[in-house]
Amino acid sequence: MKNESLGEFEELVLLMVAAQHDEAYGVSIKDGLETSLDRDINISAIHVVLKRMEKKGFVQSRYGGITQERGGRRKKYYVITAYGKKMLDQQYAIRTSLYGNIPRINFS
Repeated sequence: MKNESLGEFEELVLLMVAAQHDEAYGVSIKDGLETSLDRDINISAIHVVLKRMEKKGFVQSRYGGITQERGGRRKKYYVITAYGKKMLDQQYAIRTSLYGNIPRINFS
């Protein structure tokens, strides 16, 4: 894989996919992010990001079984890949390093 980037919203979605390990699907990711961020998220934005991240190799998908409660439609589940986890680890290291550079500032 070439050196891919991870945008801010992609990072949030990927974190939620990892947190929901093997049970992550569009609506569960949306609900988890809305709870964590205390803001509304557009489900279409989630689906666009998931498709883009699957193309980049950050996540893999699989379909669940057909259920009557979903009108015969199947859920599409997502899991983080080793490459996706590596990208999250890199993002964490960068953010931690930058945060560590903030000097002690007294705002009183």
